[in-house]
Amino acid sequence: MDLHEQADASLREVMGTYPTGVTVVAGADAEGLPYGLTVNSFTSVSLDPPLVLVCIGHASTSHARLITAQTFTINVLAADQSEVALRFAREPSDGRFEEVDWTPAASGAPIIEGSAAWLECSVHEVLSGGDHSILVGRVERAAVTERPVLVFHRGRMSATDT
Repeated sequence: MDLHEQADASLREVMGTYPTGVTVVAGADAEGLPYGLTVNSFTSVSLDPPLVLVCIGHASTSHARLITAQTFTINVLAADQSEVALRFAREPSDGRFEEVDWTPAASGAPIIEGSAAWLECSVHEVLSGGDHSILVGRVERAAVTERPVLVFHRGRMSATDT
């Protein structure tokens, strides 16, 4: 590929070449009812204090609830949870947690059973990022398993080898 071909690639195409993990970012409303969506824009920000960020599209039906929440969880999906990822990516968002086993974190936000890892976060800051909001969370609690993780690359989900 020459430089000219690279310049003609869209941001979506370029970012699709970069493998990412697959997460479900979730919260619970005042009645304890869960909501959430699939997110692959997730990264660490700081170790001291422990901060992470996720990017939530303005068009998502979970956007307003997540950016106004006080707490949320980030569930790093395991290799065998591609159906969970697809379920939480589809609209409408109603019923996403039906037939998905989960337990409430200390804050009440959902921890999806079988996830490779999870983080429970309090909202540290919400920033504007074009057609997304950047939700920065302070990690309050976290857990990790030995399960292989689900990866998104070039428009497809697959399992990691380890």
